[in-house]
Amino acid sequence: MKLYYMPAACSLAPHIVLRELRIDAVLVRVDNKTHRTEDGSDFTVFNPFGYVPLLDLGDGTLLREGPAILQYLADLRPESAFAPAAGSMARYRLQEWLNFLSSEIHKGFIPLLYAQLAGRYAIDTARPKLEERLAWVDAELAGRDYLMGTCTVADAYLYALVQWGRAEWLVPTYRVNINYDGLHHLRDWYLKMRARPAVREALSAEGLR
Repeated sequence: MKLYYMPAACSLAPHIVLRELRIDAVLVRVDNKTHRTEDGSDFTVFNPFGYVPLLDLGDGTLLREGPAILQYLADLRPESAFAPAAGSMARYRLQEWLNFLSSEIHKGFIPLLYAQLAGRYAIDTARPKLEERLAWVDAELAGRDYLMGTCTVADAYLYALVQWGRAEWLVPTYRVNINYDGLHHLRDWYLKMRARPAVREALSAEGLR
C-alpha cells in the first residue's frame, strides 16, 4: 500500500493509524503547491482535486477520503478495536464522530487556513463558530480518556485537526491561532494523544514536532 500525504495536513490521521496498527505502507509525499510527488509524478492523475490523503491499496484500488481510509485501515486489524465492528451501534457512533469532525471541525478550519482569501469572514464568523464546536468537543471529553472511551480512528483525525490551531506548529501553511484557553478536557486529551508512540513516530517521519 501507499499513503499519499502532505506534512501537517489531515493525512496525518491515517499516517498515525498506520503506525498504531503496525501496517506496512509506503509514504509518498505530495507538494502542496505543485501537486507533484517526490519522484515528480503528477498527483492529480490519482486525485484530480489534488488533496490528500489518498491510499493506494496496491491492486489498482484507490481510496480518496479520510474517513473512508481510516475505517478501512482499522478493519484490517479488527482486534485492535480502532473501529468497532461493522453494523454495531458503536460503529455508527464512530461514523457520527467522523462526520462531525469532517463537516464541523475540518471544514471549520478551511476559511482560517485561507484567511487572506476569506477576508473578514474568517475572523468574524468562521473562528467563533469553530471555537464553539471545539468547546462542545471539550465537554464531550469530560470523564473520558478518548472520544469514545478508548482510542479510535476518530481520535487520530481530531488530533490532526487540533494541531492546526497550535501556535507552535512548524508548518505556516497549516497554522491558525485558535483560543484553546479553558478547554481543559481537550488539552488533557491532546497531551495524551501526543504522548502515544505512534503519534510521535508519525510526527517525526513528517518532520514535525
